[in-house]
Amino acid sequence: MKNLSKVILVPVIAGALFSCSEQKSNPADRYFEKGQYELAAQSYTDHLKNKPTDVKTLYGRGRAFQQLGKLTEAQADFEAALTQEPNNFQVLLGLSAIQLEQKNYASALLYATKAEEIPGAPAMASFLKGRALHQLGMPEDALKSYGNAIQIDKDFGQAYYNRGLLKVALERKKQACEDFKLASVLEYPGASEALQKYCK
Repeated sequence: MKNLSKVILVPVIAGALFSCSEQKSNPADRYFEKGQYELAAQSYTDHLKNKPTDVKTLYGRGRAFQQLGKLTEAQADFEAALTQEPNNFQVLLGLSAIQLEQKNYASALLYATKAEEIPGAPAMASFLKGRALHQLGMPEDALKSYGNAIQIDKDFGQAYYNRGLLKVALERKKQACEDFKLASVLEYPGASEALQKYCK
């Protein structure tokens, strides 16, 4: 569970942010996509010298720092980006994920809830909200949030998987197994093992 945020943020949030600008993708974005996070961070930094308040670049460097485990620097970049665009759900989700990694679950919930309220917010907003609620000991609310994430994105394997684990903890084994089956069909890592473990 420790590195879950890193795993989930790269494909979902990065894809959403960069898909709009593929034609004019800058070198920093390309470094990031290749997993060269040090080079990406340096390239974003160079770009920020001329445009210190550019939201896309601040967000990009924040994500690179996050991948490098530099959470303090990542958070500073996300917060700077949020100052420029308070309703940028990508930035809010970045902050929520960092708060989850640092076990600041109330803050994570706040950022995820704000992101979820913005029109067009992705399923990830409800998912991160669910994770925060789960950690705060509010399982029924967490189940609802995971359900909302699935409603937005029917192929969200991780949401099925996490909801399944929560249902196991709540001793709703039959429902949990249905979620593990769906997560397994979607080839989410660990789902087949959970199916074997809990649903024999």
